[in-house]
Amino acid sequence: MEYEVMSAEAPGRKQVNILGATFEDGKPSGEECGRWRQKLNSRSEQLKYLETAERYWYGKEWFGSEKRKNPA
Repeated sequence: MEYEVMSAEAPGRKQVNILGATFEDGKPSGEECGRWRQKLNSRSEQLKYLETAERYWYGKEWFGSEKRKNPA
C-alpha cells in the first residue's frame, strides 16, 4: 500500500510532510455479505445473537456511572 503524503506550512516552521489516510476502504463484497439470519439455524439462536449485540439494553451487568446496587 502506498501512503499519501502532503506538504503544508506549519506555524513556526516552513514546510512539513503530513501523512494522509493510512487505511483501505472497508467495503464488503460478496453475495453472502450481511446475511446473518441465514447463518443461524433457529429462532433462539437469532434472539441470542441480537441480545448479545444489544447487551447494553438486555444485559444485567452495568459499568461506570450506570452501576447500581439495586436494579431500577
